[in-house]
Amino acid sequence: MRIAARPENAHQARILRLLRDRGPQSRSELGQPMELSRSKLAVELDRLAALGLIEAGGLAASSGGRRSAIAMLASGLRFAAIDIGATSIDVAVTDGELRVLGQLSEPCDIRQGPAAVLERALDLLGKLRADPSMSGRLHGAGVGVPGPVSFREGMPVAPPIMPGWHRFPVREAIAQELGCPVLVDNDVNILALGEMQAGSAHSVADFLLVKAGTGIGCGIVVDGGIYRGVSGSAGDIGHLRITDDGPVCACGNSGCLEAYAGGAALAREATARAARSPFLTERLAAAGALTATDLADAAAAGDPLAVAMIRDAGTHLGTALAGLVSFFNPGLVVIAGGLTGFGHPLLAEIRSVVYRRSSPLATGNLPIVLSELAELGGVIGAARLISDHIFSVA
Repeated sequence: MRIAARPENAHQARILRLLRDRGPQSRSELGQPMELSRSKLAVELDRLAALGLIEAGGLAASSGGRRSAIAMLASGLRFAAIDIGATSIDVAVTDGELRVLGQLSEPCDIRQGPAAVLERALDLLGKLRADPSMSGRLHGAGVGVPGPVSFREGMPVAPPIMPGWHRFPVREAIAQELGCPVLVDNDVNILALGEMQAGSAHSVADFLLVKAGTGIGCGIVVDGGIYRGVSGSAGDIGHLRITDDGPVCACGNSGCLEAYAGGAALAREATARAARSPFLTERLAAAGALTATDLADAAAAGDPLAVAMIRDAGTHLGTALAGLVSFFNPGLVVIAGGLTGFGHPLLAEIRSVVYRRSSPLATGNLPIVLSELAELGGVIGAARLISDHIFSVA
């Protein structure tokens, strides 16, 4: 494996992250947050340039004295991002500032197993990299998968909706193919990183990212960093028990939140109750099965059954979130994932339950919003994951 250049000390690592998050900076602009003397800053910038991580960007506008040189991340820096969901794959290539240079998506069933799914992901990435603007050396790749991940080992562990993936060496398999450092995390943490980088949480240090899609999970951000817990399973709220005798969940237990409000559960319930809705009956007759998207379309058309089902899902999600809000006291809650297609009816119900059931001190100034990043959230987050690694001391 070709090892990417890495910063040699904490000062260099901080410079790289400042240039990633703020864009090109003059030496005088870098001087204040870095708290380094002009000569020490110059030494660190020269070393980063020698490592091929930054380059000169001309001179800043004059402020009356000597014009300061501009530093910027090297234009050739490239990160790969692979966001694997239960029913789709999104891949992208970004530059050093995590701007998406190209992206491809396609439907894919995670139940096909790791060999088939990873092959498709790498094929899509290969198509992107055939473009000259995205070719050349990759400095790293970030990968998200829809299940619990041992972050240290880079592999899924007993993922309920990923048969055949248990302890499959995802990190090693992709690193061998791409020849660069690779990090793997669950898709919810990846989305939280995307919100930190380019979304609603850009300036929020403590927040929750709830992904409500085929499955349900929660990314927990504490003081600007992902909290993964001791073994990497923090935030697995989809398997919080709502009732003792509820529907059977994919994890094998009964009454889980995901069995009530996950996209797959809602699609099954919509199919079972379609006879009560002319809209859903027509969709079911045409397709043979219903999806959460059909439920969203029905609600948008004013179908009473669909609206009621979405409100029920929002009640269940809000109930789980109310406890988390009282416990964690976040500065923001972001709702992401496929169920955001339900729009305001879902969000309104979640807000109503959380604001009613959580402590007033925790909710007095708490925004609860839908993510606006759509399919970009996962790939930006995956690129942020690996860039945090590359832009740290080796």
